[in-house]
Amino acid sequence: MAAQGTKQDMGSGSIPKLMLNLAIPAVVAQLINMLYNIVDRIYIGHIPDAGASALTGVGLFLPILMMINAFAMLAGSGGAPRAAIAMGKKDLESARKILGNCFSLLMIFSVMLTVLFYLFAPQLLRLFGASDVTLPYALSYARIYILGIVFVMIVMGLNPFITTQGFAKFSMLTTVVGAVCNIILDPILIFGLGMGVRGAAIATVISQAVSAVWVLCFLRGSRTILKLSLRDMKLEAPVILPCLALGVSTFVMLSTESILNISFNSSLSRFGGDVAVGAMTIISSCSQLITLPLQGICQGGQPIMSYNFGAGKKERVKQAFRCQFTACTAYASLMWLLMLLFPQMFAGIFSSDGTLVEYTVWAMRIYMAGIFSTGIQIGCQQTFMALGQAKISLLMACLRKLVLLIPLIFILPRILPDQVFGVFLAEPVSDILAATVTATMLFTRLNGILDRGAGGQKAQA
Repeated sequence: MAAQGTKQDMGSGSIPKLMLNLAIPAVVAQLINMLYNIVDRIYIGHIPDAGASALTGVGLFLPILMMINAFAMLAGSGGAPRAAIAMGKKDLESARKILGNCFSLLMIFSVMLTVLFYLFAPQLLRLFGASDVTLPYALSYARIYILGIVFVMIVMGLNPFITTQGFAKFSMLTTVVGAVCNIILDPILIFGLGMGVRGAAIATVISQAVSAVWVLCFLRGSRTILKLSLRDMKLEAPVILPCLALGVSTFVMLSTESILNISFNSSLSRFGGDVAVGAMTIISSCSQLITLPLQGICQGGQPIMSYNFGAGKKERVKQAFRCQFTACTAYASLMWLLMLLFPQMFAGIFSSDGTLVEYTVWAMRIYMAGIFSTGIQIGCQQTFMALGQAKISLLMACLRKLVLLIPLIFILPRILPDQVFGVFLAEPVSDILAATVTATMLFTRLNGILDRGAGGQKAQA
């Protein structure tokens, strides 16, 4: 059994205090996790003479990176809430089987994606908008990163199982350990050894390997409640299919983010050239300053809502949701204000190229105009996830990107005189519409979901 001093009891105690204890480490972990994704770009963007082209090239790898993350979270975000619900019912055997099955699935994904992406990286990067100038940088980074997919799968797919047991601080340290390694290794390999983008990729893979070992050691150690065991790794349809059903909404969110990035890059490459694609790389990195902490807040709320939902404690679920919704909305609004007031400061972090920075400042003010509403969207959509509402969660995940944003990326440039302006304007329009629909859906359905209780969620799987 876990040491009580490091684990939170989600079935009792003050909800705001529990939210703080779980959400703060999760937010810190997400911010540090963000360093995995952007510290390479910060260093690469400042490589003498080649920084702008190298940054644009590495940015073209983002769709592949997002697909890797999507498969990892298909297992992690689907399995962890199911395990929490089982723990709320005091069914630890089922919770451990969920962990073991999800691990096996992650290993299958690792082999499949490594082979697929390594073989077809050049063709995919061309499809994503790589030019003759940017392709060499993109391919150098991609081929090395792809060889470390298994480490990404372990970290992203299994770390939620640590958080869902209440070990938020240990979960945070998973990303701290890796990020610190990455920050130390990046300048050594990129500049010290003159390896450029290849050095950035090697540093990231080594850092993710360290984090993966950290996760596996914990889940095989004495402190964990859900121990990773060989006997639980045999895939069983009744165990893994409900996890996939729940995780598919997060998978759709991340995989459509990949499609979205391709759509943006292809349109921007057509209408604005490499400088527009480079600006989008910087803007995508800055948007993670908003979305990843929001996900961290929701990771703090998810174990509380899932556990108490499984235990039939409706009022505690509502309290946790109110805390999560308020925190998400407040944070997104604050970051929206900062992005609109100080875009040059954020753009300057990633590049010293004056032309690219100036272009990014203009584009960021358009792109970020509706970003305040993502707090509402993510806070509500992740609540559906925590309550096991796979179908509704999937629908809301599809709404913003597949139904609204991707079509608007191609429609608005056709009807507006400034085509690049039209591409960037698609983001705030879809943000606000999707948040309105998702919030309305949750507030009208929440009481009914809670009244049916966890026992009624089998149909949702």
